[in-house]
Amino acid sequence: MSKKTVSDIDLKGKKVLMRADFNVPLDENGVITDETRITAALPTINYILEQGASLILMSHMGRPKNQPNPKYSLAPVAQRLSELLKREVIFNDDGAVTGSVTVAAAAGLKPGEVLLLQNTRFRGEEEKNDQGFAKELADLGDVFVNDAFGTAHRAHASTVGIAEFLPGVSGFLIQKELDFMGKALENPERPFVAILGGIKVSDKIGVISNLLEKVDTLIIGGGMAFTFLKAQGYEIGKSLLEAEKLELAKKLIEKAKERGVTLLLPVDVVAAEAVAADAPFVVVDINAIPANSMGLDIGPVTAATFTKAIMGAKTVIWNGPMGVFEMPAFAKGTAAVAKAMDDCDAVTIIGGGDSAAAVKILGYEEGMSHISTGGGATLEFLEGKKLPGIEILQDK
Repeated sequence: MSKKTVSDIDLKGKKVLMRADFNVPLDENGVITDETRITAALPTINYILEQGASLILMSHMGRPKNQPNPKYSLAPVAQRLSELLKREVIFNDDGAVTGSVTVAAAAGLKPGEVLLLQNTRFRGEEEKNDQGFAKELADLGDVFVNDAFGTAHRAHASTVGIAEFLPGVSGFLIQKELDFMGKALENPERPFVAILGGIKVSDKIGVISNLLEKVDTLIIGGGMAFTFLKAQGYEIGKSLLEAEKLELAKKLIEKAKERGVTLLLPVDVVAAEAVAADAPFVVVDINAIPANSMGLDIGPVTAATFTKAIMGAKTVIWNGPMGVFEMPAFAKGTAAVAKAMDDCDAVTIIGGGDSAAAVKILGYEEGMSHISTGGGATLEFLEGKKLPGIEILQDK
């Protein structure tokens, strides 16, 4: 899936409309608490400006319920972008997003100048992928660049509709996502190991099924492991169980056997009677989980087994923690996986979400080949689904 990128087209003198993902967390005073998504967009932004283009940026933030809401204004993003780019970022608090004040600002933009539009979700037409709103956005510029991987799985006016009216190419962030994850899924260096964790099997059914067609080893930890353990006949106490997914878990275990995929599940767990930071806990084999306890992390023997599999890999994808990593007592399994990925000699890909947060908290961010910026988009990509925000871009 090779898509044209900003470096494949001539940008000089053009007005570039770029969809970024500036959906950053703010504290109660409107201060940005994590600017990862802003800094991730900078390489594409700087390249566009260096090519002698002017730039109109657009993004959503939060869920403002399709109307203007000051709580979800992109004003703090405009301020932080101005500081990072060392140039003014023009911003109008335009509740209509493409009102007359914005149309005038866009028309007057000179090469090297940057305009940030107000939150695209202030308009109800955004999430409906309304053609009229998409055309209002498209009319502001000459070229469309999508660099918002985190929203590429959603067909909205600012991610998909706009490409009906303007030639669309990808930015460097989407290109990097496609390079790393696309290659891992289509032509990985082997052994290829995937690690899945997190709470629910139901969130990851498509991912498990698709990865079983591609990987050499599939590691399952986190809360979702207990449904698989129960399917194998283990008593899991009060551990998380999706009873309605037991048959499916059995089928996936069978599919792994048929495909010759090594399926690694926990052999010991850290169990406690409550999900609490100070709860007394025990390390037990999976055939000895106390009836009144729940597994809240993988145990040390499991961590060692998982580590060995990761150390022998050439490509590793990880999505979802191994336990309740927010609590130190139940974070050791997740930390062991992160350390193994940092130590191993492989292409290491973190599939967004909680795993990305864990890797950052544990200080292994620099050691990973690629940390995906998507949550839902990453999962859908790993499922083998086509992402509308990427499909509509021009092919190379």
